[in-house]
Amino acid sequence: MSIHNSAKPGEIAPSVLMPGDPVRARFIAENFLENAVLVNEVRGALAFTGKYKGVSVSVMASGMGDGSMGIYSHELFDEYDVQRIIRVGSAGAISDRLKLGDVIAAVSASTDSGYLNHYNFPGTFAPTASPALLRKLIKTDDSVILGSVFSTPVFYCEDSYFDPCRKMGLLAVEMEAAVLYANAAELGKDALALLTISDIIGRPEALSAKEREETFTSMIKTALEVAVGF
Repeated sequence: MSIHNSAKPGEIAPSVLMPGDPVRARFIAENFLENAVLVNEVRGALAFTGKYKGVSVSVMASGMGDGSMGIYSHELFDEYDVQRIIRVGSAGAISDRLKLGDVIAAVSASTDSGYLNHYNFPGTFAPTASPALLRKLIKTDDSVILGSVFSTPVFYCEDSYFDPCRKMGLLAVEMEAAVLYANAAELGKDALALLTISDIIGRPEALSAKEREETFTSMIKTALEVAVGF
């Protein structure tokens, strides 16, 4: 058992949805899962396990940023034998193709994080989503936009910092997908990041609280459909 997770063996399901915010984790558990039970609250990283269409599913907060996602996803994969993690979060658009409320799936995640250095990879490792989860996503919801994202621990910076990302065709900026994908690759597990566009970088545009909830609800339904049936 992990020092960061008090769930007992067997209390975490093979499929886990991971929002960053523990409040969102509770929202998912209370509104989408049947008979959801709180199985962890260490450091406020709430985790619940319940049923979706008769299948056991867990939801756990990852916290904010690459370091936090690195710890929690690794422990879920390695110590709780979780087989697949679907990150459900938000992102800032940098592509003109996107508008507020769009849901994207990160096929790959470039990063400026130093997290990947510890793998001692001979070159630049390219973290990608699981092909199995991508195939299931495409069959489940063909309205989700596929593309590459940029994962960064930097939140406050000049908008021009992301100009090279725009030039290379990346869709959006977020904080956790690259680390999640790298951990999944190292441990032979599956991972996918579904992201709602909550703001447009460089413009004074953002979803209202009501719009966030409505769009988030749609994304969660898609994530749950992808998570079950394996």
